[in-house]
Amino acid sequence: MKHLNFRMYAMVLALVCVWVIFTLLTGGTFLSTRNLSNLSRQAAVTAILAVGMTLVIVSANIDLSVGYGAGLLGAIAAIIHVRWGQPILLTLFVVICIGILIGLMQGYLVAYQRIPAFIVTLGGFLAYRGLMLAFTRGETILLPDNWLKAIGNAYLSPTLGWGLLIVGFCISSVRFYQQHARRLQYGTEKASRFLVLLKITGALALIAAFITVMNAHKGIPFPVCILFGLAFVFHFIANHTRFGRYVYAVGGNAEAAYLSGVNVRSITLRVFATMGALMAIAGVVLTARVGSASPEAGRLLELDTIAACVIGGASLMGGRGSIFGAVLGALVMESLNNGMSMANMDASWQDIIKGVVLVAAVGFDMASRRR
Repeated sequence: MKHLNFRMYAMVLALVCVWVIFTLLTGGTFLSTRNLSNLSRQAAVTAILAVGMTLVIVSANIDLSVGYGAGLLGAIAAIIHVRWGQPILLTLFVVICIGILIGLMQGYLVAYQRIPAFIVTLGGFLAYRGLMLAFTRGETILLPDNWLKAIGNAYLSPTLGWGLLIVGFCISSVRFYQQHARRLQYGTEKASRFLVLLKITGALALIAAFITVMNAHKGIPFPVCILFGLAFVFHFIANHTRFGRYVYAVGGNAEAAYLSGVNVRSITLRVFATMGALMAIAGVVLTARVGSASPEAGRLLELDTIAACVIGGASLMGGRGSIFGAVLGALVMESLNNGMSMANMDASWQDIIKGVVLVAAVGFDMASRRR
């Protein structure tokens, strides 16, 4: 627990440093309300994928296909809705079902055929890229101004935004008090109501600052609302359900989990199915945000996603990771992408810096494991 808290504090400090640097390099433009709103929409796609990737990595697996997989599923959504004229709800249902089927297929090969996840998903990476080229015929599919495009570009009204502040405050307050009571029960924390009140006040200030900044532009972007909803749901699943506990157990020691009665194959299959569903949602949000489905959509998105999870505290050895840590890691990665683009940094240096950040994050994780 102390290790995870340290990682979270380190990430927040790193994020602040990144924002300060790019604010200086861009003459203050980086912290404008318009850019912060755009940054939150950009980070939403990576963060949605990172939510699912966290479960995959925690189970001691990897998925290299999520980038082009999301691009392919976004293209399928555009084809069904734009070319075939199907309603938006049917489009979303079909695309999510296809995503789950893709995840089940990959999970079956990993869990029951014992093919390494690296090989299975690398094959998916190549196959999805080819399918996307075939489905789009090498052309960009433009989205008209309709409900599908609104998924990635709509905003909540300021009134609804402040309503979310109340909801977020209530949830965080209950959560902090539950944590405090549980630690008191097991004797891992001293009775300190002041500390709990300090955490609640900090959470309230953070949520209020976020909503104030978003409302200063147009409101909270709809992709961010989707992200928060998924993050809270999967945080609960990972930490308060039998499935979540089994995922951590399988990643920590698959043989011990098997001997304890855990169906390791079933857990792996369900983890990849979950990743497929989130890949579909991320693909729809990506296509809607960009306003088109292109043959190169999702390129290198899997690297940003894996980096976000590792920066967020997930161990590539399995057994450790945090949903909200991955979301924060995605914000760090997209802050780098956004800031380097605004500073007109050469594309070669952008890749070099992101590579160094990824290696440094993995090195930090390995060093902490050795300690």
